[in-house]
Amino acid sequence: STISKESLKTSLLQLECHFTWTLLKEHVGLEALEDTIHDHIKYVAEHNIVDYNILSYVCHLKNSNEEALRNLRKAEEAIQKHHPSEIARRSLVTWGNYAWIYYHMQRYEEAQTYVSKVENSCKKLSSTAHGKIQLPEIYAERGWALLRFGRNYFEEAKNCFENALKSEPDNPDFNAGYAIATYRLQDCAERFGEEATPCLGALERAAELNPNDTTILALLALRLLRLGRDDEGERYIEEGLKKTPDFPVFLRHAANFYRKKGKVNKAVEILQKALALTPNCVTLHHQLGMCYKSKTLHLKKRQYIPQEVVEDLIQLAIFHLKIAIDKKPVFFSAYSELGNVYALGKRYEEAEEIFQQVLQRNDLPCDEKQFTYFSYGNFQRFYMKSESKAIKYYIEGLKIEKDSCGRKRCSEAVQTLLEQKIESHLGDATDIGTLGLVHKLNGKKQEAIECYKKAIALDPNNEEYQNALADLQLSI
Repeated sequence: STISKESLKTSLLQLECHFTWTLLKEHVGLEALEDTIHDHIKYVAEHNIVDYNILSYVCHLKNSNEEALRNLRKAEEAIQKHHPSEIARRSLVTWGNYAWIYYHMQRYEEAQTYVSKVENSCKKLSSTAHGKIQLPEIYAERGWALLRFGRNYFEEAKNCFENALKSEPDNPDFNAGYAIATYRLQDCAERFGEEATPCLGALERAAELNPNDTTILALLALRLLRLGRDDEGERYIEEGLKKTPDFPVFLRHAANFYRKKGKVNKAVEILQKALALTPNCVTLHHQLGMCYKSKTLHLKKRQYIPQEVVEDLIQLAIFHLKIAIDKKPVFFSAYSELGNVYALGKRYEEAEEIFQQVLQRNDLPCDEKQFTYFSYGNFQRFYMKSESKAIKYYIEGLKIEKDSCGRKRCSEAVQTLLEQKIESHLGDATDIGTLGLVHKLNGKKQEAIECYKKAIALDPNNEEYQNALADLQLSI
């Protein structure tokens, strides 16, 4: 019998699996994500089911459906090994992925078989469900998948783990997921100057329930460091180094801890060890790039350092940051880092090229764009010695209305620059008018009006200032 493609599609959309969780490939570097999952499979056996399932979806996104099926078979093997007594319950996501992949391969009979398997199992597990069932482990699996797809998904990931915890508040895995999601949300919020739920309590709870999960210990340490409780944090890092000296995910966080604490050489040593274990990990390359950059800056402050020592460090920083961007083109902050390193090495054309490359991308989020304009303004000001261009790019960052750290930095930098020029009497009507624009963009109408009045006094025929002043006076 021929299966109606339409009714099949309707059933497929009812399934709970990676294909219905709206995970968009433009938010990740697929190559980097695939590497990350492979590394995780190797080191975290208890997550194999979740990892093989998401890997099948990533393979599908890369147009290799045969490979996707192979990974689903591996997920099934892991289910039989870890959950032999609840195969149906644990296979719902895997079977859902099977159904979708067969559908995309136009193998509709097989797709229908898997849809039916899911529907029948859901009926047995709950009298009311058809293809949808609210099982805590499915919420959690969705949460883990969302975490893998980047910052656009962290809020939703946190909600998934919250839902899973409603039925099993003491489940170690759900608590770990919840803690990681809240940690990442707070981390992003602080980076971009937003409010967030504090994550310390969630991390402490997860650490209590997962005494052997050193990833949680490391995140707890990083949080404590951020709160100025370094010594307490360092104890967790040392404990982790004893428990899992060869676990790359932990090592990466440990290195981050030491870099932020200013122990850059120790960070480099740990990162090199981790890189030997997982040579394709983008985050490790990025972290190494940052370490070599900070070593360069440190050496440049000292006298009598042989030029070739500095050159070597700059080369290393460039090498690692380029890998990060090549493997993960959406790693936006790494572009500015690379631009800065080129500038440190007096390679100004390459710096210019990198800044342009990232600023011309149409998928650059507002807050990242503001940060990039801030970095690019600094590049123009300190390396190209062009204050006028610096002012122009800081203002570009200000024009983007989203409130963020990057915007605040653009605002502070351009105000300081303009005020210095005006106070030292090198400023002309243009600088005063520009300061008026800055105040206007920051919503400080009264200050803006005063600036425009002063600018007009110096340049009475300037229509731009007259119009700006008239608009402001009308809006008050």
